[in-house]
Order: sequence, then C-alpha cells, then structure tokens
Amino acid sequence: MATSPIQPNGEPRDIATHLMDQAMAHLFSAALRTAAQHRIADLLSEGPRTPEQLAAATDTHAPQLRRVLRYLAARGIFHEDAAGAFTLTPAARALRTDVPDSLHPAVMLITDELFLRTSAGMAETVREDGASFERLFGAPFFEHLMSDPAKRELFDSGMASLSGPADEAVVAAYPFPEHGTVVDVGGGRGGLLRAALRRHPALTGVLFEQAPPLARHLLDGDELKGRWRTQEGDFFTSVPEGGDVYVLKHVLHDWPDDACRRILRNCHRAMAKGSRLLVIDCVLPPGNTPHFGKTMDVAMMAILDGRERSAEEFATLLSAGGFRLTRVLPTAAFPSIVEAVAE
Repeated sequence: MATSPIQPNGEPRDIATHLMDQAMAHLFSAALRTAAQHRIADLLSEGPRTPEQLAAATDTHAPQLRRVLRYLAARGIFHEDAAGAFTLTPAARALRTDVPDSLHPAVMLITDELFLRTSAGMAETVREDGASFERLFGAPFFEHLMSDPAKRELFDSGMASLSGPADEAVVAAYPFPEHGTVVDVGGGRGGLLRAALRRHPALTGVLFEQAPPLARHLLDGDELKGRWRTQEGDFFTSVPEGGDVYVLKHVLHDWPDDACRRILRNCHRAMAKGSRLLVIDCVLPPGNTPHFGKTMDVAMMAILDGRERSAEEFATLLSAGGFRLTRVLPTAAFPSIVEAVAE
C-alpha cells in the first residue's frame, strides 16, 4: 500500500523535494508557454498523437518535446498513454484556441516577459517598495502598453480570456435588475456587460473604456442590437452618468488606495444616491487559507503597485469614496462581488 506524501499535520513527508519542486515552478510556466506557443492542444483535438507526430507538425525536436509534455502530463496538463502518445485532459482542452472561453490568450499573457521579468524582480520590489515593472521597462505598465500595440493586444486578449469564465459566474451569482442601465467602467472588451445583457433582455448597457479595447469590443450581434453603447474615456477624469448599476471589474486591484479613491469618487459623482456599485475582484480570506487572490496579489505588487484586498479593506476604501459596503457575494470563479451603495 502506497504511503501518503502528506503527513497528518498537512506537511509533505519529503520536505526537501517539496521545497525544491516549488523553487523550480518557473519551469512549469516555461513548459506551459512552450505547449501553448506551439498549439499542442489544437493538434491533439482529434485524438492521441506521438511526440514524433507533434514534432513534425510544429517543426520541433521530438525527444525534447516529449520531455516537456511528460513534465506537463505529470501535473495534469495532457496525458501520456501506455503507447507513448499524448491526449488532452480537461485542463489541456482549455488551451485549445478554437473553444469557447479558451484560456490560450491568458496563458500567453501570464507567461510573457511582462510578467516573468517583473516576477524575477520581486526581491527588489520588496526592498525598494513600488512595482518593479517601471524600473525594468522604463515606464509604468499601462503607459508601456500604450507605446507598444502588440503588447497592448496581448494584454487585452489575455484579460478577455482570463475574464471569460468569471463573467458568466458573476452574472449567475448577482441579481442584476430586469430593467435599467449597467455602466461597465474600465470594462475591457465588454465580456461581463455582454453576459449581463444576454441574461437580462430588458437591460441596457454602457461600456466605458480607452480606445484600444473598445476597438475590439464583444457587444456586436443581433441579440444585443440597440441595447448598448460604447464611450471612450479615462476613469481618473470622469465616468458616464445616468446608470443604475456601475461595475468595476478587475479595476481597483490594479491601483494603490489613493488612485482607487479617485476612481470611486468619480463613480460617486456620476451616480444617484442609492445606486449600486459592484466591485468584481478577489476578496482575500484571512489566515493561511489558500486562495488564487493571494497569487494575484503578489503579481499586482510587482507589475502595477496594485493589490488584492480583504472585505474589511474594501469597506474602508469604499467608505472613503462615498459608498457603504452592503454585502460580499462569492462566485463559482475566483473573484467575488463586493456590492456597495452610493450614500
């Protein structure tokens, strides 16, 4: 009978191996990017293929490719059968580029140098305070994206991919009104707004964003015709007036508290008293509870000088912007819904 690798106290039995495996986790990101870059999941969509077949299709070296795929298979990405051929697992299917809610763009973004170089500079971030991105790339993150259209497209498509499953989870968890207008502030390409309008056929919406993501918004289609408009702008200056529900999805976590207060005050000025604001972000649990938000938190620290927050921290931040936190709703995805009312 096999011995469990975990002791009753929750610690691994082989501490040294466990720690070294964690220290080498950057290799997993590199292997995952390699598979995504060569679109291995697409090639496996019709059934098992050997490393030789995959290498011939991707112009790669079969023995080396097999070693990468074997490593990924050991972590649940792909499966190697008894004949040495590889097949898709549920996680690998999400890497296909031709499926709804594909995570391929998200993986390509998160494993890009934008993230990898800044993560490698985390020790300096801790020592110096402030995001390491600007020191490494010579400009703040969003300013850098505006000067590099290819990286901006990578970011916008990656964020739309990462947000896809969360969008459906949010609209399933929150009781949007049957009538009225939803203003999606900094809403990217509009995936969440699209999901909300589809679920509530009498709702209308405004997608408020900068020009690059608006140019490739997701709101076209007969089922939403006449129920939305886009508006270009900067939420640090103002936001559209006249909405019934305002949404800040994956916005506040990008910024430190002082910048968030500016955004919230601009929302408050645009809103009628009693209107609702939905902040869609990770809400950090207390103590040592594992949570994806704790991973996101250190990423925000390194890249943007932003942060994920606890419910108590959200309550304080919202109060400073003129709002009262009313409830926090979990979703089936990683973010929660922080509901607040304009006072």
